[in-house]
Order: sequence, then C-alpha cells, then structure tokens
Amino acid sequence: MDLNRHRELVRSRKKDFKEIFKRFRQMDDHRLDNLFHEAHEQAFSEIDCLQCANCCKTTSPRLYPRDIEEMAASLRIRPAEFMSKYVRIDEDGDYVFNQAPCPFLAEDNYCRIYLQRPKACREYPHTNRKKISQILDLTLENLKICPAVLNMVNRITSKN
Repeated sequence: MDLNRHRELVRSRKKDFKEIFKRFRQMDDHRLDNLFHEAHEQAFSEIDCLQCANCCKTTSPRLYPRDIEEMAASLRIRPAEFMSKYVRIDEDGDYVFNQAPCPFLAEDNYCRIYLQRPKACREYPHTNRKKISQILDLTLENLKICPAVLNMVNRITSKN
C-alpha cells in the first residue's frame, strides 16, 4: 500500500476509528483477542513487511537492557558504546534509538541486526498478544503507522 495514501485514509477516518476503538473497549477480552488474532494471521499472510517498513522508518521501539546487550554483542561493541552511539532517553524515560529511520534499517528494508532486533520490533504491531484490550491506545496509534493494523481493523469491523 502507498504509505501517503495510508496516512491520508487513516487521517480522514479518524473519528470513525475512535468510535470503532470505543466499541472494542466494550468487548469481552477473550472475544477481542480472538478477533485480533484471527485478523492478525490473515493480514500478515497477505502483507509483506519488507515492502513497507514504515514502523522502522518512523518510530523507535522501547529498548530494554537485554536488547541493548544483545545488539551491542552482535556489533562486537560494549553496551556503553552502543548506548552513546545509538540510544537516547525519550520523554517517557524509555531508552529508544536516537534517530528515525532506525539506524539498522538497510535500503532494501531488511534489518541489519534482525536476529538480535529489540523485543518491541519482534512483537510489532503487538496485535497477536493476549489482553489486547490493555494496549488499545497503542493499537490505535499503530493504525496510523502500519497498513497491516488497518487491514485487521477493517476485517474485524466488516464482521461485526
């Protein structure tokens, strides 16, 4: 999907999505999880993240100490050097990459540290986790970034 078209579509339907997510908040957790898990599997069977990589281009994941240690080791540098070269503390007090796009995103949208990528990257867009009701605000934000999330929300709403 054209990312400019995606952004415009999400922007133009902002009120609709707020209403949809309001309905999601009223659903039983188990039912909501099942709806998202099914839609997640279907969306990612059709969408190739390497064609997009918008998450890597526009946002920075939260980095945990374990992530930093593993990434540093993969680059054969000390964690302190990794921190000074690639990491900053954001307004929430979290460690994040100091730039966007991600410093490890290659021109072909492959991750140069894929096997040691941060936990948040491995789990993105978090739509296959349990108790998705706990992260609906994040999912609404990810809708703006990830065409797969838009695909999921459209699938769920077309069935309900």
